[in-house]
Amino acid sequence: MNGSLFEPRLRDGDYIPRFFAYYYKQWRDYTMSYHDHYSTEIMYMISGLCRVDVQTGEDTEESITLRKGEFIMLDAGIPHRLVVEGEQPCRMLNVEFGFKEGVRVGPSIQQIAAEEQEVTAFMSRPFPYLVLSDPEEVYYALKSLVLELDQRKEQPGAMAEMLFMQLLVRIARLREEAERSNTQQTDVYIKRCIEFLHLNYDRDIAVKDMAAAVNLHPGYLHRIFKKHMGLTLTAYLTMLRMDKARMLLQQTDIPIQEIADYVGVASRQYFHMLFKKHTGQTPVEYRSAVERDVRNYAEEGGS
Repeated sequence: MNGSLFEPRLRDGDYIPRFFAYYYKQWRDYTMSYHDHYSTEIMYMISGLCRVDVQTGEDTEESITLRKGEFIMLDAGIPHRLVVEGEQPCRMLNVEFGFKEGVRVGPSIQQIAAEEQEVTAFMSRPFPYLVLSDPEEVYYALKSLVLELDQRKEQPGAMAEMLFMQLLVRIARLREEAERSNTQQTDVYIKRCIEFLHLNYDRDIAVKDMAAAVNLHPGYLHRIFKKHMGLTLTAYLTMLRMDKARMLLQQTDIPIQEIADYVGVASRQYFHMLFKKHTGQTPVEYRSAVERDVRNYAEEGGS
């Protein structure tokens, strides 16, 4: 069967790991050709620095820099290449594996997934590649697995199967922890960004100003804000400005022609267009409606 961890059959049948390759390798000033594997591959950085280019779509390429203590896990069939630039060498441990049906001597993938919810979640959310930073737990499991495979080349046996399951559980838990940490950090960035907008909506601010305020790259802030809030930074700022304009029109006597300056919109014509789009009324119509409601309320005796 396919060497991907995301094959649904893995969680329904009696499958065990099958190991295609496992080796240490030191690279220096080297560019590999694009290729893919029938198997899943783990590339673990022991020392140095390297780059892995991954083709995630027909015209989409992503570049990942790996440093000591980081590893990339590539799904089966994903084109990729290794690039090591300059004289600084990088040393890696690579393991390529797939799955097979057969007589097992240790637990099956199905059993591990049933007992470990992180493994179930891991195998249910496919990815072309995954990059994680390791507190040496994954490296210890990888190293132990490779040593066992070296000693039992003909028939890996129960120990290799159990070491692989340990490796799978550690990676699944590490991914869960990383995602939880990323979500918490994202929440902090979004909160800081919203606070910045509420304190500065009256000024001329751009996405780069928002990003500088929270110490993030503008493109990254834009992506996480839209994913988290369901609208873009610019749309949120416009909504905030129009809500403030509506409040000022309703509760103050500030002249309509000055409201645009109060909410940070340089062009009055543009402000009128935004306000009507946001409320369905022009600023003049909105204030007139408010004043009319106030008069009617007073005439009715405030009841």
